Amino acid sequence: MESLHAPWRIQYILAPKPAPSDISIFSKIAQSSDDETNYVVVRDRTCYAVLNSYPYTGGHLLIVPYKQTDNLSDLTDEELCDLMKLTRRCQQVLTRVMKPDGFNIGLNLGRAAGAGVLDHLHIHIVPRWQGDTNFMPVIAHNTVLPEALTDLAAKLRAEFSQSC
Repeated sequence: MESLHAPWRIQYILAPKPAPSDISIFSKIAQSSDDETNYVVVRDRTCYAVLNSYPYTGGHLLIVPYKQTDNLSDLTDEELCDLMKLTRRCQQVLTRVMKPDGFNIGLNLGRAAGAGVLDHLHIHIVPRWQGDTNFMPVIAHNTVLPEALTDLAAKLRAEFSQSC
């Protein structure tokens, strides 16, 4: 039997966890100018898209409003519209770049709903392919990504810059 390794996961496992803060990880990314390190692939007026650092599948994007809130009702109509328009645009770019067979798109609001970041809502866009569910996530609790996040982020940024 051949061993599969996911060495990038150890960085997350061993990294010191940040102290609790009033500023979410998404607000920190929004305020940063280092889009390459943070895997930000596109920025709009009221929201941005970032690759999930611990994705379910390759190309797993998060669409995040700049406003830190855990409630859709706190977004203005303009912010909500921008969030959905960027979600649609990201789906189109992922379709061109990665050619998935389908998508899971949605929000997890609150701990009971599975939210990993409780204080800053975000939309997940998860590309899916026929047969992409296998024993790795179920039994081994690992996901095998065929492409490094830095490489995929560069491809997505290039496609976004061409599709403005």
